This record gives sequence, C-alpha cells and structure tokens, in this order.
Amino acid sequence: MTTMPKVSKTVLIPVVGLVLFAGVAAAAYFNVFKIPEKYLPKPHVSGEAAVQRAVSYVNTNMLSDGMQASSKEIKEENGLYAFKLTVQDRDYSAYVTKDAKLFFAEGIPQAIPLDQPLGGEQNKAVEIPKTDKPDVKIFVMSYCPFGLQAQKTALPVFDLLKDSADMSINFVNYAMHGKKEVDENLRQYCIEKEQKDKLAAYLKCFTATAPTAADGTADFAKCVTASQIDKNKLSACMASTDKQFSVTADFNDKSKWLSGNYPKFAVEDALNTQYNVQGSPTFIINGVDASSSLTERSPEKLKQLICSAFNNQPEACKTALAAEQPSTGFGTEAATDNSAAGGCGTN
Repeated sequence: MTTMPKVSKTVLIPVVGLVLFAGVAAAAYFNVFKIPEKYLPKPHVSGEAAVQRAVSYVNTNMLSDGMQASSKEIKEENGLYAFKLTVQDRDYSAYVTKDAKLFFAEGIPQAIPLDQPLGGEQNKAVEIPKTDKPDVKIFVMSYCPFGLQAQKTALPVFDLLKDSADMSINFVNYAMHGKKEVDENLRQYCIEKEQKDKLAAYLKCFTATAPTAADGTADFAKCVTASQIDKNKLSACMASTDKQFSVTADFNDKSKWLSGNYPKFAVEDALNTQYNVQGSPTFIINGVDASSSLTERSPEKLKQLICSAFNNQPEACKTALAAEQPSTGFGTEAATDNSAAGGCGTN
C-alpha cells in the first residue's frame, strides 16, 4: 500500500497539534480496533455529501493552485464513510466521520477537523532569548512548498540584517520529494558553505522558477549560471559532501529510509538533533524554535521576530519590509491566504 506523502500544497501534509490516536494511522485504527457503532458520530449527512466536504477541504487548504483532489469508491466501513482520495493520479485510503466533522487519510496519523482552518489556534508565541548578534537558522526541504515560501520570506530579511545577525538556510535531515530534493539540498548547502555571497541570488532565481521537467525538477543549472557560481568548485563540494555524509548511498538504501518512506539527508543531522527539528520550515532563533511565533510568513513579520532577539536593535530594524506573504511553492506571486501553519514533515 502506498503511503500518502505528507506535503501540503503539493500533496497532503500532517496537521500539527490535532487529535492524535497513539501514533496509529486512522485507517489502521478503525480497521483493526473496529470501534463500536454506538461510540461513533451519529450520521447527519449522506456519504456523498460527507466525502465532498472532505475533498473540498483538501482542495481549499492542502493543495497547490491548479491541483484538484477527487474521490471514488465511497462506502460505509466500521461506522465511517470510506473512500479513495485521488491526488496526482494516486489513490489513497481515506475516511470521514458520518457527521462530516473529522477526516483521516492514509499516511496521516492525525484527525483533521473539517470545521477548522489548518493550524487552528496552534500558534503560540515563545520567549526568544536576546543576544547582541542573533543566530537565525531556517531549516527547510528544498522542494517543500512551505520551505520554498520560507526561503522567499527570508531573502529580504537576510539582506537587510546581514551585517547584524548570523543567518543561514539549513536542511531537515530527511527528504520527502525524491532524489531531486536530496540533490538540491546538497547543492544549496554547498553554495552556502563555499560561495555564500552567491546564495541569495541563486535562491531568488531558484524559488521563482517554475519546474518544467517531467519529474518536477527546477532549472537549477540556469540559476547557477545566472548567479555566477563557480561550477567546478560547486561540483567538487557536492561530491565530497555526498561521500562524507553518504547522501546518495543512503538514498539508494531504502532500509535506512525514515518510516520506510523518506530518504535520510544526514548532512546537518547534528543540528537537527540539537534543535529537535521535525519538518520544513523550522525557524530557530537564538537556539529556540520560534516557528509558532511567526503568525504570518511575511518578510516584515520575520524581520520583527528576529529584531526582537537583539539586546539593542540596529537601525535596520526600523526599515519596513513587505507585509505580504509569498506564495507557497515556486513563483513570485503573493499568497492568497494565511499559510503560516503549513509545513512538510512526518510528525
């Protein structure tokens, strides 16, 4: 059985902080334990109507513009409506309660309330320690739609505060978007490590360039050239880093994949462990996970959050940046809704 990739606005994602069932996926939970009918929600709507509500929620909250989920094979099963959810020509087992209030899908070990927007009231401010020179690390997966959004958000902030704070793009220690993501993580890591002055130009190009390849790979070669990156130096770094951290070897050895589904990307594994990074994006400021404090992923909001971590704010903090959130995924347009709660991850 194929496990649903948990990737919002490309394919489905998990929703952090919602109802958990002891780590058991909803499909397994209801099939194995067979909850008695009397303990399940009383039916209020038809199967077709309940499933349509779930599909509409997915299309509105969890998929990129232009993508559409659909349903088929609706039936009653163990007191629920069971159906096949089709996304990008792939079918996933899915369930919705008979009152159309909770949605479950294969690969997502959490219930999704259909009457709440993604994220609900989960965003809570955290106390960020103040320092003379804040340390900012943004962990992403390079093809995660929300990771791309985070990079687009960060670029003007990094440019504004580059002389006042230590800021970096870092990478989650597993990948969810195939070999192209493993390779791109490695590429961006090496650009930052050895040609950091070219990173912003490269990322501005990369995040804006819609992939045209059949497998969804972006035209990174164009961006390498446009950013005047030393290609020989980049290739050497990628090869040595790949060998040092067994990146390709880990990708080829599926026995090492996380949950059997996601290849390791161990280049920054120590940092992931240190900061308990779970998914993309994760915003670490002065050693604290400040992701929940970023209620909007706009350059201005991120600037304000970082500036709050200074003992004495520099003059640059008075400069206003864009208040609009960049869109998720590739492209230069602004987001049409508040997508600050979204991310790619297994938890």
